[in-house]
Amino acid sequence: HGFPKACCTSRNEVICHGIPDASVLQDGDIVNIDVTVYFNGYHGDCSETIMVGEVDERGKDLVQVTYDCWVEAMNFCEPGRPYKDIGAIIQDYVTPLGYTTVKQFCGHGIGSIFHTNPNILHYRNNEPNGIMAVGHTFTIEPMINEGANGVTYWPDKWTATTSDGLRSAQFEHTLLMTETGVVPLTAKTEQSPMYFWERGEFYKGRGTM
Repeated sequence: HGFPKACCTSRNEVICHGIPDASVLQDGDIVNIDVTVYFNGYHGDCSETIMVGEVDERGKDLVQVTYDCWVEAMNFCEPGRPYKDIGAIIQDYVTPLGYTTVKQFCGHGIGSIFHTNPNILHYRNNEPNGIMAVGHTFTIEPMINEGANGVTYWPDKWTATTSDGLRSAQFEHTLLMTETGVVPLTAKTEQSPMYFWERGEFYKGRGTM
């Protein structure tokens, strides 16, 4: 679609689709790095929000809440459940904690086509987006804001930021549905850096390959 770089780097108030440039990261920044891979005819899509240096407590909480609602959504998934219900899991987790979920962007089916059905909405909805089944591959990628969930676009027509200038965080995996739940095809390895709350554990999924 003409995106000018090989990955997205979305810093602080940038929700998604930030274009990498020569800007220097500052102590206390949070930055989401979104990477896609095309291998042997299939696409993979994943992202993670990184904390740079000493991030303030509200920023740490935003990143952890985003991670936790994402894991809750993945744990909900199993064959026979409607895709539309993922959004309620996310919204109901973040709203009582004072955060909002972005509505303008969504997760998606993925495989030999990069963006395809179903659309995975990250907020409560009644859209008829289908039923989960073994063999489905899709992404869950909530974008959670520190303030309002409005979106403003930069003149480059790619960079989407929060409307109030407050921060946003995001996590994403490409997921495979198995008989017992989803397995992240873009999961961390045992050697991957861990977040302060993970204590040496990370989401491997409830299913088996």
